Amino acid sequence: MRNVVMLLKGTMAVVSALFAILAPWPIQADPAKYPQFAQQQPAENVKLQFISVDDLAADIKKGAKPLIIDVRSAEEFNEAHILGARSAPLAQFRDHIKTIPRDRVTILY
Repeated sequence: MRNVVMLLKGTMAVVSALFAILAPWPIQADPAKYPQFAQQQPAENVKLQFISVDDLAADIKKGAKPLIIDVRSAEEFNEAHILGARSAPLAQFRDHIKTIPRDRVTILY
């Protein structure tokens, strides 16, 4: 029985290592996918604040209800997205600006 447990632990370690190496999703966003937006600056009346995922999760646990907008392509959004997020791809983002409430914290990712 002990050999079986050791074999299972060893197998799980190998599977985990392979999964980490062969995972199909990128670890970081690729700015080369969106060159037309790479050098743009926000309007002067827009206040940007960067927040970590951990801080966002903590705020949500405390009851915050930010509007979360996924600015990746529709294909990427359909592949996977944050539960409750709204899709507004960067290429069409100007069309969505009027639908964003000004009295609510908005998270773009």
